Amino acid sequence: MTVIKYTKSSLRDQQSKLKQLQKYLPTLKLKKALLQIEVNNAKQQLSEAENAFQTSLEMAREYGCLLQEKLGIDIRDFIQIDELVVSKENIAGIEVPHFKYLKFKTINYSLYETPPWIDTVILKLQALVSSKIKISVELERMQVFQNELKTVSIRVNLFEKILIPRTEECIKKIRVFLGDQLLAGIGQIKIAKSKIEERKFLKLKSKLSKFELLEELGA
Repeated sequence: MTVIKYTKSSLRDQQSKLKQLQKYLPTLKLKKALLQIEVNNAKQQLSEAENAFQTSLEMAREYGCLLQEKLGIDIRDFIQIDELVVSKENIAGIEVPHFKYLKFKTINYSLYETPPWIDTVILKLQALVSSKIKISVELERMQVFQNELKTVSIRVNLFEKILIPRTEECIKKIRVFLGDQLLAGIGQIKIAKSKIEERKFLKLKSKLSKFELLEELGA
């Protein structure tokens, strides 16, 4: 627990601290609002990726029975990933993954020895794999935003409910203490001044008494 020093120097330190907290809080609130927007966007993009996956899955299933035929090729060769590029982008001060593109290995096959629908099946399966990877990237993206939003929200609450009120309370206590000290000092000064005036009065009274006595003796 922080020990409060009831001094003018401590008061200045607390006032400076309060100023910094109040200055930084709006920035935190703005970041929180931006992150909430990004979380909502990420959720939307994730939902779209999941819908695309379901669509690709349903379309791929339509060709499921055809894949039971002898094709003369291994269909799995056509969904091997040759290159996957997921970059990093900075949004609201944090780095999040961003899906750029996906390339599959190029497999040559005979157009005469394979059924005419095989090209469509390959494209559908590649779209299925691609949408599945996009789901993974969008999920990670959303989680990064959510984690950062949680951290920033904790900081905002810390500033609003603990640090700023506590600092304001410290300033109030120090001001009251210093005010009491000032009043006490003024009171002591008045008492001391009153005693000085009283001594002066007594001395003057004593002098006047002696003067009056001399006058009587002279008379």
